[in-house]
Amino acid sequence: MAEHIVVIGAGYSGLAAARLAAKWTDARVTLVNARDRFVERVRLHQFAAGQRLRDAPLADLLKGSGVELVVDRVTDLDLDARKVQLTGGVLGYDRLIYALGSHANPAAVPGAAEHAHPLSTQEDAEELVEALKTARTVAVTGGGLTGIEAAAELAESRPDLDVLLVTGGEFGEALSDKGRRHVRRVFDRLGVRVRDHATVAEVRADGLVSDRGELIAADTVVWTAGFGVPDLAARAGLAVDGRGRVLVDQTLTSVSHPEVQAIGDAAAIKRADGLELRMACATGLPTTQQAVRALARRLTGREPADQLRFRYVQQCVSLGRRDGLIQFVDADDRPKEFVLTGRTAARYKELIVRVAFLFQRHPTMPAG
Repeated sequence: MAEHIVVIGAGYSGLAAARLAAKWTDARVTLVNARDRFVERVRLHQFAAGQRLRDAPLADLLKGSGVELVVDRVTDLDLDARKVQLTGGVLGYDRLIYALGSHANPAAVPGAAEHAHPLSTQEDAEELVEALKTARTVAVTGGGLTGIEAAAELAESRPDLDVLLVTGGEFGEALSDKGRRHVRRVFDRLGVRVRDHATVAEVRADGLVSDRGELIAADTVVWTAGFGVPDLAARAGLAVDGRGRVLVDQTLTSVSHPEVQAIGDAAAIKRADGLELRMACATGLPTTQQAVRALARRLTGREPADQLRFRYVQQCVSLGRRDGLIQFVDADDRPKEFVLTGRTAARYKELIVRVAFLFQRHPTMPAG
């Protein structure tokens, strides 16, 4: 009898993994997701700014793949019995691919869960759209790429808003000098104010309070300051790191439960040289291919490759619809002084985002 592979989570990595498992193995494959739609998470800042996104039913994206779709929420895992507990029943498996991704983590700061708007799910973005209808001043917390993209998109699409980016570190600290200067020029053109070295100690209905006790007034707070993962893996008994991500080997197999693989943001992925890979599509897609290829080899009695092959190339940042930054990096993700900017970079980033979506239909295409 063919083995049953269950994939939980249908984000960029999970959906691709399900299709790859169906294509590369003889197993029966079931994909479980809480929504019946695929969410282009990397475009949620566009949606929040009032732009319409494509409708992407999972049933359409899985058509002809042989993958069975179950739309339900995973509530627990029984690793000993190899069962997935759903709100509507129980699903058994022989192999599990854990792909529940990441989410914003506002709970770490008092008041953030009550008064800030994350930008990691479709529901988050929909709530932010409503909040922005009556806003005049918007504070985007977090100076990473998500925060930079959100601030630029909101300022360009909604010139009626006063947009402020607040970050605890130096503005653009992950970028090269050239990259940082370009983002600053774009922010100046769009009217985005920047407050760096301002750690948020509290979020209130009327804005942010810094660790120095200063009130930074805002009608709406957008929270992009850090991401966490669901606690399901830790509760179930999988070995996890300090952030709750599943500890995996070079084939993305759980170090505590060899019948489980973890992929995407849910996994603590390290190269053979010890470099920990960051949460990103650029990480998730190529490593998912390698993970499912390793699983396919195991199911036919062959040994998989003993090292994860991965190197970074670039970081792609949208700065509204007409500008962008392509920050080229070395293999270890350190920024080089080589960048693309302006409309060329905007088109480049748009191409990358479209390819990431196309990958869901054609997950064997090169991903890195």
